[in-house]
Amino acid sequence: MKIKVSLICLLSGGLIAGVSLARTLPVVGAAAETPNSDWSRQSAAKYLDDRETWWQNWPRAQKDQGTVCVSCHTQLPYGMARPILQHELGETSMTPADKVMMDSVEKRVSHWSEMIPFYSDEKSGPGKTVEAHATESVLNAVILASYDTAQGHLRPITRIAFQNAWALQQDIGEWNGAWIWQNFHLGPWEGEESGYQCAALLMATTLNAPDGYAKEPEIVTHLNRLREFLRRGYASQPVMNQLYVLWASAKAPGLLMPAERKALLAALQDQQQADGGWNTSNMDERERKDDSPAPTESDGYATGIAVLAMEEAGIPRHDPMLQRGLAWLTAHQQKDGAWNALSINKKRDPASDPALFMQDAATAYAVLALENRK
Repeated sequence: MKIKVSLICLLSGGLIAGVSLARTLPVVGAAAETPNSDWSRQSAAKYLDDRETWWQNWPRAQKDQGTVCVSCHTQLPYGMARPILQHELGETSMTPADKVMMDSVEKRVSHWSEMIPFYSDEKSGPGKTVEAHATESVLNAVILASYDTAQGHLRPITRIAFQNAWALQQDIGEWNGAWIWQNFHLGPWEGEESGYQCAALLMATTLNAPDGYAKEPEIVTHLNRLREFLRRGYASQPVMNQLYVLWASAKAPGLLMPAERKALLAALQDQQQADGGWNTSNMDERERKDDSPAPTESDGYATGIAVLAMEEAGIPRHDPMLQRGLAWLTAHQQKDGAWNALSINKKRDPASDPALFMQDAATAYAVLALENRK
């Protein structure tokens, strides 16, 4: 993904040493929309900004020292997709929502030892403090590295975020090579297998990081352990998680064997629906907690990650399966700029706050997939 954005580390009244970048973009010629656009970047950006602003003001998202919870469903995908839209729309600076999110993430990273984990054993049950700490370390690294990859330079604050994550990489037990992940028995990001998915996402992010970061000896050691974890558990993962490995495999020879790649693409083709999209419930293989019927229609999250993983893995652009997926994405953006997706955990009241969480992620992944086709 070729994107450009610059960042400033505004942290607790000072700048991280060695950083002097402004959060601005060079003006690019092909800005905004053209009458022939097949989807609206402006509408997608507005939806994501509005949802991020809502998240930052939601009481349940408020954390210590004036920071905000780094959610897997709203902030993480926002941090991955928003810099791409910033570049494509020719925006010369971050939006207020984007800047608030980055300031919060950078503050938590730079004051890592002082920050209270998002969940605790006392309030949420045994093991939740460790889970929350490890999970946040990975999410912070992915968000900051996404912005730095756009700029083409790895900043000191992002290196600190990676260091925080590598320090919590496990060296024994079932999570050896990965992280003890936050588990509230909720898919696709807070369940029993979610740690596998996000471990693969961190590998893809690390391999794409600028300044040759992934080739540094110490990082190679961490990546080798992470590779062993992903190889060890691959066969037992649902298609959704295997797609993240497909994504990471483009720059990780041996991560995915040729026979595994072939089988995964065949499974993906089997799951592609008549309209060209994919369905998250099918990919995640999870039954709803309330025994309500799982959604069966194609959705933006499953279709976005399927298309993105194929693009990153070098599937030819003329491939019929890929083309049908792209066609579904371009045809299914809603009037408010979003792509639809429903909870795979339970039937939610459309008027409730969490009802839009899956849609937040779907919109960001649809943007990632559509912009990656260039």
